[in-house]
Amino acid sequence: METIIALTAPHIITRFIDFPNTPRAIQQKQTQFMQKAGFPGVVGAIDGTHIKIIAPSINEDVYVNRKRYHIINTQVVFDAEYILDVVPKWPGSTHDARILNESGLKQLFERGFVPPGCHLLGDKGYPLRRWLLTPFHTPVTEVQVNYNRAHRITRSVVERGIGQWKHRFHSLHSEIRYSPERLCRIIMACATLHNIHS
Repeated sequence: METIIALTAPHIITRFIDFPNTPRAIQQKQTQFMQKAGFPGVVGAIDGTHIKIIAPSINEDVYVNRKRYHIINTQVVFDAEYILDVVPKWPGSTHDARILNESGLKQLFERGFVPPGCHLLGDKGYPLRRWLLTPFHTPVTEVQVNYNRAHRITRSVVERGIGQWKHRFHSLHSEIRYSPERLCRIIMACATLHNIHS
């Protein structure tokens, strides 16, 4: 547990998990994403991932997701290689949109720490915002079809990133036998290690 505590110390987390907020870092992310499918202004791709846990003894029901198993719902933002932001604290019944709405990440965009013209890409489970772009539910024009195609290709980095992260840390695939509080620290430690070794 000492290793987990060390890896989740605030100064370690901020050193290795850092959402871009300087002009140079933002430009670098936008260029990387633009090269994937020509989608301008993207600084990250966001998604939620479920980490299974044993049924907790307190508030057991709130940890049950729609597939009827117990999880921590974890919000993750990736670029092509690194985890830019991770929120591992919400029980399984919590919707991805609520996690984002109550996150520090939303505040970065809403309060102007990330400048206008910068975007996250999310799936249909997220609300459309000026800084969070989602696909058209039923594209009808060629422009909308092309937008959805570029969105899908560009956002695929988060799905691939989550897969690689869980492959690297196999415990994130199976039911973890710790309390939710301890598991959240383990998830954060795994995110830190992922970035250290990427």
